[in-house]
Amino acid sequence: MSLYDDAVLVLKNHGEQEALRGAYLDHLAAHPDGMWKSCHAGHVTASALVVDPERGRVLLTLHKKLRMWLQMGGHCEPRDTTLAAAALREATEESGITGLSLLPGGPVRLDRHPIPPPCHWHFDVQYAAVAPSGAVQRISDESLDLRWFDYDEVAAVADKSVVRLLEAARARL
Repeated sequence: MSLYDDAVLVLKNHGEQEALRGAYLDHLAAHPDGMWKSCHAGHVTASALVVDPERGRVLLTLHKKLRMWLQMGGHCEPRDTTLAAAALREATEESGITGLSLLPGGPVRLDRHPIPPPCHWHFDVQYAAVAPSGAVQRISDESLDLRWFDYDEVAAVADKSVVRLLEAARARL
């Protein structure tokens, strides 16, 4: 199965956000290259919110280009075989934490947001990853900073999409 096929299957099985899920599926049906950054009409991305439920906190990255506190994530790569694998790869690379595990049940949210030209949209498929006990983060070249925030601190530092992702992740914990 290709990454494209996996994305379509994951989206068809995502039981929430029906209208947005439909927009994702419509986009992929219209754009067979819709998984890749080269699709300027927009492309699917994969992200994961790194959660430490033992300590009631999440790890956010200060994105180098956007200068915003966000979850780990980014573009799918040809070596990715599933959206879940892409999200876990991105979370591991950007957090420096090995041994992350995705929460079961597939993505916790979808979030479509505009991006600067030449592309138009990111169709982000958002997962949650649990950090192993005693996890130590390591900043990557893609971040200005990497920091743990208590659940109740997130709304003060991140935008509403990250807050909604945290709420959805916490509902699954």
